[in-house]
Amino acid sequence: MANEVLRIERIVGEAADPALHDALHRLEHAGRLEYVMLGADDMLRRRQRVTTDRGNECAIALAREDKLFDGAVLVLDHDRAVVVRAAATSWLAVAPADVAAAIELGYCSGNMHWRVAFAGSVLRIAMNGPKADYLARLAPLIAAGRIKEVGDG
Repeated sequence: MANEVLRIERIVGEAADPALHDALHRLEHAGRLEYVMLGADDMLRRRQRVTTDRGNECAIALAREDKLFDGAVLVLDHDRAVVVRAAATSWLAVAPADVAAAIELGYCSGNMHWRVAFAGSVLRIAMNGPKADYLARLAPLIAAGRIKEVGDG
C-alpha cells in the first residue's frame, strides 16, 4: 500500500518557537518527527516534491510570500510533524592570479549563475553538483594558470 502524499500549502511555524517545543518534543519521542533535507537552491523553491527521512512524499506548494528555512515546521498535528533541515553546502575555493583573472572569474561565475561568497582574494563557489562539473567549466582558466583551486572553501 502506497503512502499518501502530504500536501503542504503553508509553513506552520519555526521549530525553535517555544510555543511549538512541547508538541515537537512529544512527537520526537513517539518516533513521529520527520525531517526534509533541503539544499540552498531547494530552499528558494515554493513548489516541489520532496521525501522525508522516513520515506513519506510531500508536495509543497507555498504562497509567494512564504519562504522555506532551516527549522520550518511544515506539518504539525497530533500524529506527526515534518520539519525542514538545511543541507550543508559544499564549496569550491579558487583564487585568481591577478586582477584581470579575477574579473574573468567573476564574469564566468555570474554567467553560470553560481552562488558565490568572498573570502579575501578567494572566491568560494557553492556546489550543487559534482565538483568535477565546476572544475570542467573552469578548466580553461585553470589550464592557463589564471586561477587555481585553493581548497574546499
